[in-house]
Amino acid sequence: MELYKRTIHQLHDLLVKKEATSKEITEAFYRRIRGVDDKIKAYLILTEEEALRQADRVDQKISKGEKIDDLAGVPLGLKDILCTRGVRTTCGSKILEGYVPFYDGTVVQKLKERDAVFLGKLNMDEFAMGSSTENSAYQITRNPWDLSRIPGGSSGGSAAAVAAHECTAALGTDTGGSIRQPASCCGIVGLKPTYGRVSRYGLVAFASSLDQIGPLTKDVEDCAIMMNAISGYDPRDSTSVYLEVPDYRQSLRTDVKGLRIGIPNEYFIEGMDPDVEKAITGAIEQFKRLGAEVLRISLPHTEYAVAVYYIICTAEASSNLARYDGVKYGHRSEEFKDLMELYTRSRAEGFGPEVKRRIILGTYVLSAGYYDAYYRKASQVRTLMKTDFDEAFQKVDVILAPTAPTPAFRIGEKVEDPLQMYLSDVFTIPVNLGGIPAITIPCGFSREGLPIGLQIMGKHFDEGKLLRVAYTFEQNTDVHLKEAPPIA
Repeated sequence: MELYKRTIHQLHDLLVKKEATSKEITEAFYRRIRGVDDKIKAYLILTEEEALRQADRVDQKISKGEKIDDLAGVPLGLKDILCTRGVRTTCGSKILEGYVPFYDGTVVQKLKERDAVFLGKLNMDEFAMGSSTENSAYQITRNPWDLSRIPGGSSGGSAAAVAAHECTAALGTDTGGSIRQPASCCGIVGLKPTYGRVSRYGLVAFASSLDQIGPLTKDVEDCAIMMNAISGYDPRDSTSVYLEVPDYRQSLRTDVKGLRIGIPNEYFIEGMDPDVEKAITGAIEQFKRLGAEVLRISLPHTEYAVAVYYIICTAEASSNLARYDGVKYGHRSEEFKDLMELYTRSRAEGFGPEVKRRIILGTYVLSAGYYDAYYRKASQVRTLMKTDFDEAFQKVDVILAPTAPTPAFRIGEKVEDPLQMYLSDVFTIPVNLGGIPAITIPCGFSREGLPIGLQIMGKHFDEGKLLRVAYTFEQNTDVHLKEAPPIA
């Protein structure tokens, strides 16, 4: 098997046994990127010189007989919303085209401390606003399973890069499904941790009460390894929770006997693709065969999720993006008569249409006379949705549902209809509003051969149980072994 097709744990074994060097592995990935990324367009920037230097440092440690971390010498990709010292960070936006941070985000720093190799920064919907990676100011990323289709969004570059073997694993961010939906579209594993489990310091904010950083990987074991690396309290993030982090690899047991699995009535809706329904039903039957107890449950406020989300996230985006005014950093218009025109021209030229749409919506719902009717009411309904989850988890251990209502759709199919695009995240949004963790794993394929994802939701800070359930399914099926067709 080619080096670039290996998982994190497989590459670690090769390095420890001295059957390959980190430099050889890293060079294999860059050859792969040069061979396919002109078609996939996952990367916005490559950091080849520094990656090879880091690989050399790991190889020197191994040659001296030093013990290395699970991630040492392993090539990873980073969504271009994570601050990287000395490396351009654009958030997929023209307004940050030349921005180079002077510091690393906490998750980047944690991975550096484990001697990971960073291949480059990955494409995304501008400021993480989108479900298809068509909103990037720079390029449209394509799905490795079918180049005419979207890879999902907003972490589409991260998902496509992992699925196309352009990195071993990647970090993405999830505000309303932006890790899980692209992972589902691209047939890989994606985990959105509990809000507060992973530090957001150095993550360029979109909606601060919803954003969370998480891994996209080739299998569940790699997901556990990445979670071990990035989780934990950070005093620089006021929303970070001071809780001990378990060793997530200890959760990887193939055992769901007696586990109570909830199936929410509200997630099996009219308009869901029949191939998705068939795959999810098959996954539920598989869990029954493995000894789990399956119960029907209700999450009654689910129907309000999309409306609530697009009030709260646009309000927070309006506030967070006010800092991009053409004064301190980022794009500055060259033609202006006064300060107000500098602001308006810089923002008009720098932001794309979807970002402008959300800023306008957010400013409206926060404005005098509308705050109570929209933002306050949405916040109250959000509390009801969290209560739905709390009550459900008194009856069940985990909740199963589809990750997305359809497989990956065609590029351009929903660009002109924002509401249809927003509905792509109808099954993922409630998780962010509730602050709970959720993982997606491949569970089947459509008639056209496109991957379908199964979403597993859990209690706050119960990522270990999610990994156990996902690992059990993965080890008892062969769905995850099927690869995307060769990229012509």
